[in-house]
Amino acid sequence: MSIDSLRRSARATVSGFPQGFWWLWLSTLVNRTGAFVLTFLSLYLTQELGHSAWFAGLVVALHGLGGVAGSPLGGLLTDRWGRRPTMVTMHLAAAACSAALAVVTSAWAIATAVLLMGVAMQAVRPSINATIADMVPAHDVRRAYALNYWALNLGFAIASIAGGAAAFLGYRTLFVVDAVATVLCAVIVFLRLPETRPQAAVDKRGEPVAEEKVSMLTVLRDAPFRTLVLLNLLVCLVFTAPWIGLPLTMAGEGLPPSSYGMVIAVNGIVIVGFQLLVNKLTDKRSPVLLLTLSALLFAFGTGATALAGSSVAFAATVIVWTVGEMIHVPTNAAATARLAPEHARGRYQGVMGMSWAVAGFVAPVAAGAIVGGPGPDVLWTATAAIGVLAAVGYYTRLRKALADEDTLDTPNTPDTPDTPATRDALDTPDTRAGAAEQASVSA
Repeated sequence: MSIDSLRRSARATVSGFPQGFWWLWLSTLVNRTGAFVLTFLSLYLTQELGHSAWFAGLVVALHGLGGVAGSPLGGLLTDRWGRRPTMVTMHLAAAACSAALAVVTSAWAIATAVLLMGVAMQAVRPSINATIADMVPAHDVRRAYALNYWALNLGFAIASIAGGAAAFLGYRTLFVVDAVATVLCAVIVFLRLPETRPQAAVDKRGEPVAEEKVSMLTVLRDAPFRTLVLLNLLVCLVFTAPWIGLPLTMAGEGLPPSSYGMVIAVNGIVIVGFQLLVNKLTDKRSPVLLLTLSALLFAFGTGATALAGSSVAFAATVIVWTVGEMIHVPTNAAATARLAPEHARGRYQGVMGMSWAVAGFVAPVAAGAIVGGPGPDVLWTATAAIGVLAAVGYYTRLRKALADEDTLDTPNTPDTPDTPATRDALDTPDTRAGAAEQASVSA
């Protein structure tokens, strides 16, 4: 492939987005470039403050627990208050928590700050995802989510390298830098990002059209979306397990901690280096097939960990499930945006975010217990089975709701609004069979 063709491919990958999207992309990059807290928190608690490893693990788990509450809260505020106010407020709240960690020393104060930080950091994500869905054309939404995810990982890679080099300045200095970067992110959003919350629909006379009220309970009653959330929870459990299970498994094989550092770094290197290429190869593909493929890659990659015995072999398994990650994250976010009514995008993204937060809280505890009990082979066999189960679920349960992008890109007519009630009403046995047959042909 020539340099010119590579240049054209890169230009096609990043072209066609409004200016507001790139300001949002920049805010994500800036925010993650200063993301030092979670990376160095356990070391700060154990090495500088003298707390036990058990307490450090509990504090990190509290961050995930805060996310379970923060995700639906952020979704609710996104729809009622607006995208931009929610982002600015939650970014500033997260910055305040990070700055507090540089000052407080008591166990209770640290635990409270980390818990509230988890709430704020997770609460901002529904507003970011809803904003992307608002401003980007439907056929480019998945590509936009992929680019934003690339910015997130690029920023985190920079933070990991810079944080390690700057650790000699002290952990408290890193927490202050984190707070400053998060405030700068909020300033970018406040000054440059327009509010994108859809305006209330009006009829021919200019009178407001009553929209279907969507509560969190309504979101959970949306059968296709509920299925998407549950399947994403399964994938998230598989995705999160290696972050605890892999270092323990490698230690059991007699490999030093430095080997784990090099192996897990492969995840970030692959994402930063190849996310745009993967996005190009998967663009315009069926979302059902992409979600199915990503679940199988997670299953194969984590399952093969049970067979690995060297650093190279472990790194190879990480590459496999990292490719699954690069496919899954933007495709799942785009699928959520497709199933959500415009005026409820925040709530839908908030409920979806809960699946990530729940997995982030449950999987580390379960992975540690399984490795310490039945053994690592049981853990990796279980993750492989869960990944395959998720793949089967995507292919058999969501082929109607996400079957044809061209159909979903067609604007809704006033007679057939895209709402949870409409989707459930249309989900009759006859239409379900017809849609499945059509999906089989298109696939």
